[in-house]
Amino acid sequence: MHWNDSANSSESDAEAHSVFTQTEHNIVAAYLITAGVISIFSNIVVLGIFVKYKELRTATNAIIINLAFTDIGVSGIGYPMSAASDLHGSWKFGYTGCQIYAALNIFFGMASIGLLTVVAVDRYLTICRPDIGRRMTTRNYAALILAAWINAVFWASMPTVGWAGYAPDPTGATCTVNWRKNDVSFVSYTMSVIAVNFVVPLTVMFYCYYNVSRTMKQYTSSNCLESINMDWSDQVDVTKMSVVMIVMFLVAWSPYSIVCLWSSFGDPKKISPAMAIIAPLFAKSSTFYNPCIYVIANKKFRRAILAMVRCQTRQEITISNALPMTVSLSALTS
Repeated sequence: MHWNDSANSSESDAEAHSVFTQTEHNIVAAYLITAGVISIFSNIVVLGIFVKYKELRTATNAIIINLAFTDIGVSGIGYPMSAASDLHGSWKFGYTGCQIYAALNIFFGMASIGLLTVVAVDRYLTICRPDIGRRMTTRNYAALILAAWINAVFWASMPTVGWAGYAPDPTGATCTVNWRKNDVSFVSYTMSVIAVNFVVPLTVMFYCYYNVSRTMKQYTSSNCLESINMDWSDQVDVTKMSVVMIVMFLVAWSPYSIVCLWSSFGDPKKISPAMAIIAPLFAKSSTFYNPCIYVIANKKFRRAILAMVRCQTRQEITISNALPMTVSLSALTS
């Protein structure tokens, strides 16, 4: 392996040695390629539907659109680089590529949890505090979304300037925060990230959805839904979708968080190679199941999908019915 930065070459070469066989690398590469194709295709479909159907252009869905961009970012940049390295048997994009790859993955991951927090706040304001929710403007939502992206930029860039660092993981074919070097810099960075991007968002989400749940039960039990100036059925659908997305995101990122915590307070060498590869793969899995959640949990989105399928079917039938006439006319004129 040849790194672009000679000052880091000896240390990185030693750290990038893979503990997996080439067959195991090939299996991981096949998974990444399959997951990447599914993720890119499904999230592009999601974006296309949001753009095409005006009824889906709501404030909440604007946040969902940004989440789709984070998924496309991981599957369009992270998956191909990691899969190519697995097929190669080791990281093949050099020191600079390692820094870019790891920073982008952390960036999109932090942006995702920030945006999910914004979704929780939106649900709370819409259902629990409609007096405030009705006053929320497009500019307000844009500011919240921008704050999530800026927060992600900050935490993703810190390891590139010396707070902790990025390096190949034990698989030797992907890069992440260098959790095997659990010095003061790594521990302080990890604890800060977990506090700001895990504990605080979880606390906000729990508070929001706890109050949303109580409010929804009160409205339902008191039979006063007629007095609420909103489509209650749609609000319930969107809220359920949001909760499922957050739960699945936590399931996906929990193994990676455990690895980082273990590295901070335990012996990184005791983390098994299997755990070292499962944790980041689990974290990346959120990129391709989010579109499934949109379809399953959101009634309007399902209707838009069905409308698009019917429209496509009618176009195909029209074209197929027109083909014999086209053929016969061409035969007559020949």
